[in-house]
Order: sequence, then structure tokens, then C-alpha cells
Amino acid sequence: MKKTLLSLLVACSTSVIAAQPYEFGVTLQGYDGSATSSVSYGGQIARHALHNSLKKVAGTGDQAQMNTYFSSTEAGRVILDPVSKDGFPVKQSSIDELSSGKDLLSSAYDGVITGWPGNPTGQELLEQLVDAAAKTKAGYDPVNGYDYVQLISKFAMGAVFYNKAVNHYLEEKLEADQHPNNEAYKPGTAYTGKEHVWDEAFGYFGAPANGLSLSAKEVVQITKQNPEVFAKADANGDGVVDLKSEMAFAHAYYAASVDASAGTNYFHTIMQAFVDGRQLISDAKGKALTDAQRTELKECAAVIATAWQQVIAEAAFKYAGSVYADLEKIAVIEEAHGDVSKAYRNYVKHWGELKGFALALEAAGRDLGNAQAGLDRLIGFSPVLFGDAQVVALDGNGGFVQANAGPMQEYKLNMIKVQNLLAQSFALKAKLNDKTAGMSDVLEQLNAAAQSAEND
Repeated sequence: MKKTLLSLLVACSTSVIAAQPYEFGVTLQGYDGSATSSVSYGGQIARHALHNSLKKVAGTGDQAQMNTYFSSTEAGRVILDPVSKDGFPVKQSSIDELSSGKDLLSSAYDGVITGWPGNPTGQELLEQLVDAAAKTKAGYDPVNGYDYVQLISKFAMGAVFYNKAVNHYLEEKLEADQHPNNEAYKPGTAYTGKEHVWDEAFGYFGAPANGLSLSAKEVVQITKQNPEVFAKADANGDGVVDLKSEMAFAHAYYAASVDASAGTNYFHTIMQAFVDGRQLISDAKGKALTDAQRTELKECAAVIATAWQQVIAEAAFKYAGSVYADLEKIAVIEEAHGDVSKAYRNYVKHWGELKGFALALEAAGRDLGNAQAGLDRLIGFSPVLFGDAQVVALDGNGGFVQANAGPMQEYKLNMIKVQNLLAQSFALKAKLNDKTAGMSDVLEQLNAAAQSAEND
């Protein structure tokens, strides 16, 4: 992308209104219904609730229940998360209250994922992960180093939400012949084609409609359903949090989480660009967008896509640092001949988060160039396991094949290289849990270990 994020943001922000909510009236010419709002993204929020609920059941071993929230479109599904808590009541309790007939699988990325053995499509990989989770205890496979709860969740957010938003709604569907603004999206709707296309992308980001009036820390606490921020979450003051417009999900939460910790501005940058783009469409008053208007809209879309990608890369960067720290703990415990089971479990969990976010970067249909190959090779198909083995392939029956990968502690170097690669490839700003300054220390440790082995 030739334009910088700053230049795109300046170009996009032509109609900024301080703390403007994501609320817009009806502009569809000839509409004679009773609706007063043209905003609609219930289907996207339904998929957020499906994802959250799937994560809840991914460690149960109950494949039928997992499929209920993964691949089924059946009616009557209960929302397992978010649910009402003391001091934080939630309006909806079933998926159908958000939107009916929705699933996760059919909306997942259908391109090839090179970062997993066998080069499956995004849809195939999600199916494999769900099937494998059902065969484990609590979604944990210590033999191959997989935390399926984390792998499913982090990759699904990329393969469904990120992919559909940036690879469809903010790209091909912004073209003039795709859902034009001077026509209803569908007969009988209160919104134009372009209004709904933009709304669907916003819904997948997962931000509250009043996100511009919230701090990053408040957005994080809304996701955590902290009663102390209930008044902020309940924007319309009706006594409940409406999941359709008042909850924070998925990458909106992660953007705010990074900002709250590092003082960056990913969440509000993305939110403002969504509001600006939607205002531009609304200002067209139901007329077809001109080429100049669509160019401006695409500049807003570019701001969103760039910052959204950075949020996912920031998360991967953070968890690469966690994997590094876990390996340090394992080394200390092993040196003291202690029990490494808890430290190893944390190592597998953090690796699953790292890998899930890294795979999510592949799921936008965008060429990552050398960054993709580098991430695939440095992270590998599994963490380096005890015995210095690592998953390298699938066998003819779908099982994992392991081979020697060198000493486990050398994998710390890979994590430093992963962080360097992510920071440089995606121009990261926060770089939480940064371990890149420890390169020389790791090399000294490995040299000392090698000399000790030679003297044994």
C-alpha cells in the first residue's frame, strides 16, 4: 500500500463529528416504512455470539454441541457467552434474537492456509480444529502441543470476521456495480445497498455503536462485563446491554486492549474511519455514489484494513513474547528438577494464541509476501516439544508427524525473530511483551549450554 496510514486517515476524516455514534437515519429514496434507522448488522453480531459460545464449548469434548455453534443454522440456540451477570444484564439470550439462520463455517475464508500441515483452506482448517478438539480432554493435546480452544477462537476471528470485512465488504463490494446506493439492499429493507455493505463490515469489527465516546479501557471492561462500566455500556439507558449495539467483541476488544496497555490508538482510528465512511454514504441521500465518493470511501476502508491487520499482528507479537517467557520458565524449572507441567501448559496455550493470530493474518486474501513464509517457518506447525520434536506434516490418516527440530531452548530465538518480522512487516506501534532486546542473552545461553554439553 503506497499511502501511509496517516495520509489515508487524513483523507478519510472529512466529516468527523466528535464522539459521533454509529447511528444513521433512513436515506433510501421512496422508502415508506416505519423504520427510522438505516443501520443493520444483526447477522454479524449473531456470528460473534456463535464464536463466543463455540469457545465456551470447545473444551468439553462434545462435538455435537460444538457443531451447534460452528456449522449448524438450527433455531433455538442459546447464547452461552455473553450472558447476564450480576450488575451487567444482557438483553438477548438466544442467537435468533440477533439473527436467524447464521453459522460460522460457511462464512469462513476459503483460500489456502499455508501455515498448517496439508495446506487446508480456512474452512477445512476450522473443521479439522473442531474435530480434533472433540477428541481431546479440555481441548488440550500435550503430545503435539495444541490448545484447540485458543487455536479455534483466534483463527475463527480472522477467518470469519476479519476476512469477510476486509476481503469482501470493504473491497469488492465497494465497487459501483455491487449493491449500489440508489437501490434498496433487498426489497423491503430500510437501507441502501452501500449502507448495508458498510454496516456488515462494521458489525464484524465488533465495536459498540458509541465506541468513539468510550476510552480504550472502558471498551475492554465492557467485554469483560465489569459492572463498574455498565452505565457506559448501556448507552440508551434501558437497563440492559444490547448485544447488537452496546457490547464489544473480538478484534474491537483486542484493539482496545492493545491501546489500553500501550497508549496507541488502533480502536479509535478504526472506529472513526467506520463512522466517517458511513457518514459519507448517508450524506449521498440515497443517490448512487460518484467515483469521487467511492474513492473517498475506499480511503476509509484502507485505514480500517491497515489498522485491523496491525491489531492482529500486535496480538501475535505479544504472544510470541509470552512463548519466549514460557521457555525461560521451563528452563529454570528443569534446571531445578521441578514439575514443568503447569509451565508447559501455559507454553502450549500461548503458542496456540500466537499461531491462531498468525494464521488469521493469512485469512484476508491479501499477499503477505515474505512475512507469510517467515511466520510459517519460524513458528512452525507446533511448538517445539520435549524431546526437541516438532510437528512437521500430516500422515495419510490425518495424524501428525513429528521430527527433530533442535533444542527446545533454541526456539526462543525464533520468537525474537517472529517479533522482529511482525514489527517490521506491519509497522507495529505497541509491541507489547517485547523480547527483541534479548537476542544476545539467548545466544550466550545457548553457547554456554553447548560448551557444558561438550565438557560432560
